[in-house]
Amino acid sequence: MRTLFTAEMSELADDLIAMGRHVETAINRANEALLTANVELAQSVIADDAKLDDIEETVDERCVLLIAQQQPVGLDLRTIISALRISAALERMGDLAQHIAEAARRAYPESAIPAAQHEIFERFAAAAAETATAVRSLMETRDLNAAAEIVSDDDNLDRLHAEAYQSLLDPQFEGSNQEVLDIALMARFYERFGDHAVGISRRIVYLVTGDHTGEQARI
Repeated sequence: MRTLFTAEMSELADDLIAMGRHVETAINRANEALLTANVELAQSVIADDAKLDDIEETVDERCVLLIAQQQPVGLDLRTIISALRISAALERMGDLAQHIAEAARRAYPESAIPAAQHEIFERFAAAAAETATAVRSLMETRDLNAAAEIVSDDDNLDRLHAEAYQSLLDPQFEGSNQEVLDIALMARFYERFGDHAVGISRRIVYLVTGDHTGEQARI
């Protein structure tokens, strides 16, 4: 029975790694779709989100069965509960990438962001891509340096979020109501993307170190 349990736990870890890789691909494609008004790429992100949902469902079912059949305790139980929460956060990150792609598709053939805000969203895209790479690395290695990188990237996304909102208050801003809405929503999508990544990093730090505050991610 223990051999079967170990195999199931290994498959659970593999599913989370697959989700991390999917999120990394999704946000990279969504970024490019947004910055280049590439509707085909945007559509691919939207269509592929169902695959991430399917993996999350598999993770949920696996976790429930492990708890019901194996009655794990201690670290094993914490790992399974953490997997449930991590998979939910990864699924939400995929949804946020989808929302960015949907904004790009909705504005096509125009850009969803005015030229004056393009540079801000280039930095949003770079920070989100770095976050996704760090999350994927964290899923694969549980390296606390990746957890620290996620915290740093989230600070950057928070600053960009505030900067994007401030740009809407600039007297020289002449965007349409739709552009105001798009900028506000996409800034929020990127900011929330980082927040979910931080939640994942804290879960992994807790499993590795026993520190539930996440402070040991800053190494």
